[in-house]
Amino acid sequence: MLPLPVAAPGAPGKPWWWPAIPVLMCSMLLAALVASASAAHGTPFGVDETLHRWVLEHRPRWAVGLAVAITVTGSGVPAYLLAMLAGAMTVRTRRWRGTLAGALALVSVQLPRIALASWLARPRPSADDWAWSADGYAMPSGHTTTSAAVAVLLTAAVHRAVRGRARRPLLVVPALWAAAVGVSRFYLGMHWPTDVLAGWLLTALWAGLLGMFLILLRRRKSGAVPSNEGENT
Repeated sequence: MLPLPVAAPGAPGKPWWWPAIPVLMCSMLLAALVASASAAHGTPFGVDETLHRWVLEHRPRWAVGLAVAITVTGSGVPAYLLAMLAGAMTVRTRRWRGTLAGALALVSVQLPRIALASWLARPRPSADDWAWSADGYAMPSGHTTTSAAVAVLLTAAVHRAVRGRARRPLLVVPALWAAAVGVSRFYLGMHWPTDVLAGWLLTALWAGLLGMFLILLRRRKSGAVPSNEGENT
C-alpha cells in the first residue's frame, strides 16, 4: 500500500476526514455531469459542439503530431510503468511491494471508470473527425482518467522521496502532463470536452477516497486510531 507521512503518536495531525470535502464536491459535480449526459441520451452539450468545431478548424499538422505524442503516454504500458515507478519510489524498503501497489492502485480507478462508461454508453464524436485511433465509449475519457491517476501517484512519490530544490518543480510536472493528455483527447477529436472533465472529476473522487483510506490506515498503525480489539479490552 502506498504510505503517507504520519505524525508521531500524540502529535497533532490532519483529521482522517479532511479529504471528504473534495470527495463530496467532486462526487456532486460528477453526478450532475453524468446525469445531464444520460438525460441527453448521448447528444453532446452545446459547449462540446462549440469547442469541437473550433478544434477541427485549428489543427495544424505539427500540433496534431505533438498531441499524438502526448496522448500515447496516457494509457497502456507507459501509464502502468509510471504508476509502478511511483509505487517503487514511495515504498523504498520493499520496492517490489511498491511496484505492485502502484499497478493495483491504477487498476482500482479503471474498474469504476469502465463500469460508468459502459452504463452511460455515450458515443464519441464522428470517427471522421478523429486524428488518431480510439475505441470504447466516450465518458469518462479513459486516457484522461488514467493519466490523472498516475499523476496523483507520481506527485505522492515525489513528495515522499525527493528533497531539495528539485522537489517543487517536480511536484508540478505530473499535473501538467496529465492536463496535456486530457486536452489532447478532445484536440484529436476522439472525445467531447466534457468526457475529459468527467475523467478528471472521477480521478479526483478516487484520489480523495484513497487519501481517506491511507490516512486512516497510517493513523491506526501509529496508534492514533484505536482498534476494535483495543476498545474491547
